[in-house]
Amino acid sequence: MKFKNKWIVALAATFLLAACGSNDEKSENDVKKEEQAGSKSEGAPYTVVDDRGVEVTFDEVPETIISLQPSNTEILFELGVGEQIIGATEYDTYPEAAQKIERVSTSTAINAERILELNPDVVVAYTIGEEAQIAQLEDAGLKVFVIASAATFDDVYSDIIQLSEVMDVKEKGEEIVADIKAQIETVQEKTATIDTKKKAYYEVSPAPDLWTTGSSTFQQEIMDHANVENIFADQTSWISVTEEDVITRNPEIIITPATYMENAVDEILGRTGWDKIQAVSEKAVYLVDGDIMSRPGPRIGEAVEIMAQSVYPELFK
Repeated sequence: MKFKNKWIVALAATFLLAACGSNDEKSENDVKKEEQAGSKSEGAPYTVVDDRGVEVTFDEVPETIISLQPSNTEILFELGVGEQIIGATEYDTYPEAAQKIERVSTSTAINAERILELNPDVVVAYTIGEEAQIAQLEDAGLKVFVIASAATFDDVYSDIIQLSEVMDVKEKGEEIVADIKAQIETVQEKTATIDTKKKAYYEVSPAPDLWTTGSSTFQQEIMDHANVENIFADQTSWISVTEEDVITRNPEIIITPATYMENAVDEILGRTGWDKIQAVSEKAVYLVDGDIMSRPGPRIGEAVEIMAQSVYPELFK
């Protein structure tokens, strides 16, 4: 896939991490995790199973953390342990405090040498393209806890609980999950009154190289929870589409996370031939925060609410 600037590469990396999460990888470790739940006693070593099925044992609660995925950084901050993160990725932008953390990873590689120098108590890694570096860190004696990139909301809930167990704040993790579910339920109570779902087009990358998301993506999960029909749900994963494809499918709503562009909404409204599209003729084109809409972390409830508000604004007056 070809993207035109660094921001889109960053967005692509973030979406790819979300899209490549493995439900099988998550589910096959559920039994192990349940067996470990509640096995820890105060002051004693404890074990938490990561998404590789590896049992990671801690002699004490970690005091310093390296986080190698923005969504996990957000989870750690939400758990109240963000100040313990001493290394993160170049795309860690939220919360604001995350921007001040030393960068030890790009979208394509982690700086294993620097991580070894920092000598954290735990490295929270992910499962895409880092196997060699993970092995290097583990061989050097660091504890690495791997979270598979979440593909579903249930995966996100699992990630939150896992990290809360690692940091010995499981009660806080359960509280966060309950709050997210409550936020989504509040949105769904409103959207349940909709008789016919509105059709939406989610534009990941702008013209001339249009990309969108189909089924089996994190954005599809958001749309499903917001009671919105994705016009490309009949296709899977990330999709390169033509302008004619979009015009033919005639979405009622267009949503774009292209906050890096000046006047992204006006650019869509001004495209030649797009005046035939209902969303364009009715000026139902909305700009959303790409980080919120792509990161499988504690803001997924907000993502569902943003999606629903964009598509059904009348329900939120």
